[in-house]
Amino acid sequence: MSAALADVIVHPAVWAPLTAFAAALFTVWWLARGSFSTLVLDHPNPRSLHEAPRPRTGGLGLHAGAQLALAIIAPNLPAALWIAFIVLLLVSFWDDVREIPALARLAAHLAACGLFVAAVLPGAYGMLPAAVAALAIAWMANLYNFMDGSDGLAGGMALIGFSFYGAAAWLAGSVEFALVNFSIAAAAGAFLVFNFHPARIFMGDAGAVPLGFLAAALGLIGWLQRDWAWWFPVLVFAPFIADASVTLVRRLLRRDKVWQAHFDHYYQRLVRLGWGHRKTALAEYALMLASGFLALVALALPAAMQAVALAAAAGAYLLIMVSIERAWSARRGEV
Repeated sequence: MSAALADVIVHPAVWAPLTAFAAALFTVWWLARGSFSTLVLDHPNPRSLHEAPRPRTGGLGLHAGAQLALAIIAPNLPAALWIAFIVLLLVSFWDDVREIPALARLAAHLAACGLFVAAVLPGAYGMLPAAVAALAIAWMANLYNFMDGSDGLAGGMALIGFSFYGAAAWLAGSVEFALVNFSIAAAAGAFLVFNFHPARIFMGDAGAVPLGFLAAALGLIGWLQRDWAWWFPVLVFAPFIADASVTLVRRLLRRDKVWQAHFDHYYQRLVRLGWGHRKTALAEYALMLASGFLALVALALPAAMQAVALAAAAGAYLLIMVSIERAWSARRGEV
């Protein structure tokens, strides 16, 4: 074994993802079974996909494991990232416990994301790109929460999505940044042990909202430090972005109250079409892996071929959504 390889193996940061997994596994287990298991419960309602109350504190365990690993890595990341993360975590946990009015919650999300963007995006980009970036990050934080409605879905997206972030950063030579993403993915994998169907604990707003923020914020940081192209994070997390964004547009066009819970997401329709939680999650995992691999491969392609890959992905998502829409319409016609 070479000295260089030995130095890498014994370096504490290399073991950070394993630390994240172990710490998150224990913490989520404790939250699911300990005295805090009844602190915040997700009770079934007419629009739920589950039938019994479940703890919704699993995301706290996920983030605890990831943050312990990041303390080991000590990455050189902007302080604004962690300030915004903490604000979103606290606001979301309070929303889990007491339920904050939608407008106040949205204002807090926009303020936190705006603070982050103002701190990391160079002024040369101008006000409009900064505003678009802040809105996009806030939307990602919220849509991740919207997509956390079926066993194993949000945890699986985090495991797969941040793993591809880590792979891309590693290939770009940003080893420290890669380990950050691998650690978040590992913590998500530990959460998934308890959240895959039949779920014993849910992520909760305190888990999903900050996780969505990290997906967008680290995506922006990776672009700024030239680890990947601007479209890479979008394609990696496309299974969530496409479902939530198209669903929002459909509900806006119908003039629905978009802030209210609903059954209109495509993953919800698959569950109710008879696929169930397990089959829906496995199908979504296949889609996530396909998107991630396509994004990773496309990074090495010429710009023209990248455009073709993105167009092909958009066409595939459109075909999937149209197919689900037709199956749903047929089902409603039979009722």
